[in-house]
Amino acid sequence: MTDTVSTAGPARPVRARRRIPVRSPHQAAKANATRRMGGPLAGVPWAVPALALVGVLLIYPFFRSIYGSFFEDNGFTSSFTGLDNYTRLADDPIFGRSLLNTFLWVAGTLVLPVAVGLAIAVATHRMRLGWLAQLVIVLPFAISGVATAALWRFILNTDGALNEVLRGVGLGSWAQGWLLEWPQNTLSMIVASTWQATGLNVVLFAIGLRAIPKETVEAAELDGARGWRMFRYITLPQLRAVTVVVIGMAIVNSLKAFDMVWALTQGGPSRSSETLALTMYREAFRLFHVGYGSAIALVLSVIVVASSWAYLRRQMPGAKD
Repeated sequence: MTDTVSTAGPARPVRARRRIPVRSPHQAAKANATRRMGGPLAGVPWAVPALALVGVLLIYPFFRSIYGSFFEDNGFTSSFTGLDNYTRLADDPIFGRSLLNTFLWVAGTLVLPVAVGLAIAVATHRMRLGWLAQLVIVLPFAISGVATAALWRFILNTDGALNEVLRGVGLGSWAQGWLLEWPQNTLSMIVASTWQATGLNVVLFAIGLRAIPKETVEAAELDGARGWRMFRYITLPQLRAVTVVVIGMAIVNSLKAFDMVWALTQGGPSRSSETLALTMYREAFRLFHVGYGSAIALVLSVIVVASSWAYLRRQMPGAKD
C-alpha cells in the first residue's frame, strides 16, 4: 500500500465573509453630514464661540478706543477733534510722569522679582528642606493685590511699622514719608510688588531647574565646574526657555501696573506716582475725558505689544525668519 503525497500545498484558511451592516436612512444621512464636515474646516464650528468672545471682549473695545481717541467725549456730548488728544499727550506733564513711572516699574520688576526669584530658586534647589523655603516665598503670591497693598500701607505709612523700627534701633534719621514724595513712593511700591510677585518666579525657575538633565550636571562637576562657573555655563543656559517666559510676563505685568498703585497711593500725592494704566483710568472714568483716556489707552497698548514683540523676536529662535 503506497502513500499518496498531495502537491497542492498547505491548505489556506478560509476567511469568513464580513457582514455589512444595513444602515437606516437616518444613519446614512448622519454619516453623509459628518463626511461633509470633514477636512481642514472641521474645527471651525467649535472655534466660533471662542472667536466671538474674543471679538466682543478684546477686538471691538480696541477698535472702539481707536475711534474714540479722535473725539472729545465727556459722556454726554461728543465732538471730533482729530489728533488733538495725541498732541495733548506731548504737552501734558502728568502723562510724562506716568510714562516715566511705568518705565521705572519695568526696570524695577526686571531687576528685583526676576533676579531675586532666580537667586532663591537656585539657592534652595539642592538645599535640605528647600521646598519649605520655596513654599514660604510663594505664599504671598496667593494674596490679592489689594490685601498686599493694605499690608504694605501699614508698613510704609509715616507712622507705620518701618519708621517705628528705624526709630527703635536708633536710625530715626532714616525715617521718612515713604509714600509722600517722588520717587520714593514709586520705588517703595515696586518693593511691595516684588514681595508678592517673587513667588511665581521662584516656582517657574524651580520647575526649570528640575528639568535640567542630571547627566549634564554630573558631567560638568567631573570637569570641575562649581559655584559661579556651574551657574554661568550650565544652569543659566539650561534655564533659557523659562527665563524668556518669566521676563516676558514681568514686562507685560509691569507695563499695566494698576492695583498696587491705586490701593497704596491712588496715584498721589498730586498724581506723582501714577502709571499709564492709572492715568488712563482716571482720565476716562473719573474726569470723564473719554477721548483723552482712549488716546492714553492706545499708547499703552502700542507700548505693550511693541515691547513684547521686540523681546520675543530677539529671544526666540527662528522668530526673525
